[in-house]
Amino acid sequence: MHLTINNKIYPVNITYKNNKNMYLRIKDDLTITVTAPKYMSEKHIKEFINNNIEYITKAIIKKENKHNREEGKLSYLGKLYDIVYTNDKNIVFGNDKVFVGKTVDIDKYYKKLATSIFQERLDMIYKIINDIPYPSLRVRKMKTKWGVCNPKLEVVTLNQELIKYNYLCIDYVIVHELCHFKEANHSHNFWYLVESYMPNYKEAKKILKS
Repeated sequence: MHLTINNKIYPVNITYKNNKNMYLRIKDDLTITVTAPKYMSEKHIKEFINNNIEYITKAIIKKENKHNREEGKLSYLGKLYDIVYTNDKNIVFGNDKVFVGKTVDIDKYYKKLATSIFQERLDMIYKIINDIPYPSLRVRKMKTKWGVCNPKLEVVTLNQELIKYNYLCIDYVIVHELCHFKEANHSHNFWYLVESYMPNYKEAKKILKS
């Protein structure tokens, strides 16, 4: 199935599951994904898509604008840098440009930077939230979460993509996960605890959500 928006054709993937309701998602590759109950007819699915056409259009435009804005750029600590490729074997940041060696694996470089900076921020925040076990840090890419924690194993895992955001966002995710060592769920007490350590956490939460 395909959908035409602003004279462009976008693929629509339908997944059938044991759900009671239908769900709609626009992936980063601009594929429109619909998760529907197994019994749902194609006619009802098309109606569902048509009823949400305004949301779909806005979401696609937003993602396309983001792609265009970031093409040829590198995000690091909340700032976008224009990429200039060089014959060197390293990466050097300037004021508005980043000079990247043609043979450099940017993804591996990101992970190296993330591991170092996340550990530094974790150590700093642990000095404030120090009435819990000191956790080990793991860094990896995650599709749906900025961070996870395992209090039993005393491990905090942070999404490598956080390195693209500013320190406020990085610190918020660390505070969030460390607070889970005290409150396992997202109850009122949990958010009260987060706010007690980071009064402006909602600002970071809003940035990450957008």
